[in-house]
Amino acid sequence: MRKSRFIITAVFIVILLAQASAQSPVNVVRIKYGGGGDWYGNRTTFVNIFRFMADHTNTGVSEREIPLSILDKDFFKYPIAYLAGHGNIKFSDEEVARLRQYLTRGGFLWADDDYGMDVHFRREMKKVFPGAEWVELPFSHPIYHIYYRFPNGLPKVHKHDGGPPKGLGLFEAGRMVAFYSLNTDISDGCEDPEIHDTPPEIHRAALQMGTNIILWALLH
Repeated sequence: MRKSRFIITAVFIVILLAQASAQSPVNVVRIKYGGGGDWYGNRTTFVNIFRFMADHTNTGVSEREIPLSILDKDFFKYPIAYLAGHGNIKFSDEEVARLRQYLTRGGFLWADDDYGMDVHFRREMKKVFPGAEWVELPFSHPIYHIYYRFPNGLPKVHKHDGGPPKGLGLFEAGRMVAFYSLNTDISDGCEDPEIHDTPPEIHRAALQMGTNIILWALLH
């Protein structure tokens, strides 16, 4: 019964997304941030996620993400923002205010720690939402089951600090406005496998989790 209900839900999601993307393909804005961190890495991540989504969910998607600064006039055109890197992240006061506006008006942020940005990212997001704290999501959260099933949470791509990966949510007015994948590196897992010598099963799991995150963001 549970499996049948899951299949029906997945089909319903695909139908909704196919209708929604018929005129406007699904896309993501990659945040160009200051501070010296490598915002521009993982160049094949969304090329592969979008190709995977087109092949396996029948969702209309773009060919790759759009890199923009938070202050760019077109930033608000995209309902999903993505941020990743290894080093420092720095938002100006204007960027803090505009990112807060973007997220409270329905935008969604997926942040993926490539290993090394954690302390900087948390510091800057504290400026965006001073009263909010990151919450580790239970494995029962729909983001782990919306299309592909991850009963144990995020797949582990790289060793990083050892131990299990963590999926963290940031909530504002009861809505999850940001999802932070930590201690795994989903972005690297989605890249062309030869770049990081990623095993096929890890590559596929990363693409599936990336798909879940995008689908969840689009429907919430």
